[in-house]
Amino acid sequence: MTESWLNKINWSADGLVPAIAQDAATGRVLMVAWMDREALRRTVETGEAIYWSRSRKKLWHKGEESGHTQKVKELRIDCDADVVLLQIEQKGGIACHTGRESCFYSKLVDGAWVETDAVLKDPEEIYKK
Repeated sequence: MTESWLNKINWSADGLVPAIAQDAATGRVLMVAWMDREALRRTVETGEAIYWSRSRKKLWHKGEESGHTQKVKELRIDCDADVVLLQIEQKGGIACHTGRESCFYSKLVDGAWVETDAVLKDPEEIYKK
């Protein structure tokens, strides 16, 4: 497969595109991360989500430390080609580094952010260093 499809992406000035990971079965948004060309290309090659870590300045294979990998079921881009949507199967049921199913676990209630989702696994157990 030629990689001309990568040229269709409207990359930001720093060569990145936001990537939304959505549970393919439930439709729940699990996380948002960033991808560069290499991350997106390798995601397609491997069938597992690979992102660009802005803080670490390197490719990040989701689940490389935790084991909570993301099997990609489908990839889409939005109408402006500046956001990638990954419909995924989340291994282990945990997408967030806090040990929750989703990174979107806080909800605005009466002017305050309230944590609505339980921690499924203590991050200390997930990231043993």
